[in-house]
Amino acid sequence: MTAAIQERVREANASQTPLRIAGRSSWLRAGRPVAATETLAMADHAGVVDYVPGDLTITVRGGTTLAELARITREHAQWFPIDSYGSDDGTIGATVATGSSGPLAQGFGTIRDLVLGVEIVTGEAKIVRGGGRVVKNVAGFDLVRLMTGAWGTLGVITELSLRLYSLPARRVTMAMDAPTDTRRLADRLAALRAAPIIPLALELVSDGLARRIGLPPRLMILIELGGNAAAVTAQRDALGKIADVTELSGDIWAPIRAAEGSEATVLRISGLPTALAELWERARQLIATAEDGMMSASIGL
Repeated sequence: MTAAIQERVREANASQTPLRIAGRSSWLRAGRPVAATETLAMADHAGVVDYVPGDLTITVRGGTTLAELARITREHAQWFPIDSYGSDDGTIGATVATGSSGPLAQGFGTIRDLVLGVEIVTGEAKIVRGGGRVVKNVAGFDLVRLMTGAWGTLGVITELSLRLYSLPARRVTMAMDAPTDTRRLADRLAALRAAPIIPLALELVSDGLARRIGLPPRLMILIELGGNAAAVTAQRDALGKIADVTELSGDIWAPIRAAEGSEATVLRISGLPTALAELWERARQLIATAEDGMMSASIGL
């Protein structure tokens, strides 16, 4: 399989033909415009290369979909905790290449924190490997982080070694209303960050997004907890001391991931968690005149 990719890259290099790298081509309009005249689709370059459940690691080809990855690991009560925006029809190669993550980054880190090793085909059709297939590996130049978020400009991702986690025995999603006043919102977010909880996800959603996903149209905070029954109960009690909480269906996270839509204009902003309330208010004012404007923020990142 990799040999065919090498040959395709070699031919493009020899003819000086710009080559676009794509997974399942479901998000081609993202990022800056691409002038490539040919596309190298990786959807057929899929499947498991190596899986050692006892080590909580798996190595897969770049065209493997997130849905397939979830199915394979679920059979061993494990998961790859990435919930990047869009759907599970996307490939793991494209997820890494675009540096995509979602609300679960609160508890498990971004995609960069979950990739252990990478194999790429460079623009000269050479195979280069970085990192390894185990959690504890020592490497010099961090090729893994370099390739994550590079949008395919540095090479074609052909294989990835990923860090897995055991599935939580119990997962619960809670919701609480959020103050609309900036100062009170800042106090609420600070209380959540200081609370004795280890949330899998901790997301602030606007009234527009809440309406889109079927919740009451008001500013809300969504919290996903995971672990054994005792741990989840203790964390839920801690949340109740901050504000009233309501339990929701865990299915609420899927429509959040898909809320953007293929035609949406998306702006992503990074900032310090301590300044989120002020940043949120400034962003809210900017999109106030936009039709169907929606916002969400990861509170602890």
